[in-house]
Amino acid sequence: MQPSIGDSFGAFLAKVPAHVPSAILARVAAACVEINDLVQAGALADVIGSAQTDNVQGEVQQKLDILSNDAILNTCRGEPSLGGLCSEEHETFYVGAPGGKYLLLFDPLDGSSNIDVNVSIGTIFSILERPCPASALTTADFLQPGTAQVAAGYVIYGPQTILVLSVGDGVHMFTLDVRAKSFVCTRRNVKIVPDTQEFAINMSNMRHWDAPVRRYVDECLLGSAGIRQKDFNMRWIASMVTEVHRLLTRGGVFMYPWDARHPEKPGRLRLLYEANPMSFLIEAAGGRSINGYNRMLEIRPTALHERVSVMLGAKNEIERLSAYHATAAKPNPLARM
Repeated sequence: MQPSIGDSFGAFLAKVPAHVPSAILARVAAACVEINDLVQAGALADVIGSAQTDNVQGEVQQKLDILSNDAILNTCRGEPSLGGLCSEEHETFYVGAPGGKYLLLFDPLDGSSNIDVNVSIGTIFSILERPCPASALTTADFLQPGTAQVAAGYVIYGPQTILVLSVGDGVHMFTLDVRAKSFVCTRRNVKIVPDTQEFAINMSNMRHWDAPVRRYVDECLLGSAGIRQKDFNMRWIASMVTEVHRLLTRGGVFMYPWDARHPEKPGRLRLLYEANPMSFLIEAAGGRSINGYNRMLEIRPTALHERVSVMLGAKNEIERLSAYHATAAKPNPLARM
């Protein structure tokens, strides 16, 4: 079931099939309205700056990280259909309602290092079915491949606040009406064009990349003078929500690859809270997502905070990157995944 332009988010949820966790999605949307209020208040509400604490990743938490995490927990935890929650900011999972059928995984505030410079930031979320709702909740319940997601999306807080969602039948965008505190459908069935002349990557790390990524970027930089026979533009914002929103809006490729500084680590982005939900959206819009060697959504997680290399976006460009990795002379550790 797809929304009509002008439908409220609530009206859309009233029309979705029974297997879609509409009550949880409604609560996530409500929590994100609260987070938007905090973001907009900014320094006036003393919510900008470091909280002087570290999260489970060893990263310094911003005040808004903690407040956003609390907003989602407080709004969603009481939902009877929600059996458990897992946050990027917390070491282990939170137990939800006994017998709850679904699991919610989320990054409460992606891109929070950009808060002080007023770059768009966002909330990313993913919903899974619980393997056995009658049993005690365990870590293993959350360790499902991305193909098991029943819904995924994000909310981007910027000049407009927009909720982007897929329940498996396309990608739809709902813009926040700040006066009514309600999301309204403004784009439906979003598609990513298969070709592009724009890519996003942190070029300062180029010397550390694996050979297939260097090859791809070198060819893009040569532009019309090289084998690609067209010129490319490069973008980099360092906020995954913002990067992916640009892809869904005007196409492109986003890459955050493995690099040799930490060869034992497969990447920097979190599989469960960032890579899987974003890959679900990208594929629903006709794009592709890989870790280099494998389809992202088919990777089976081994830990709650597992990290991965990410390359996603325009179908033909990601297939080119995949082919370059498949023929690499010296595959990196990702080839074993």
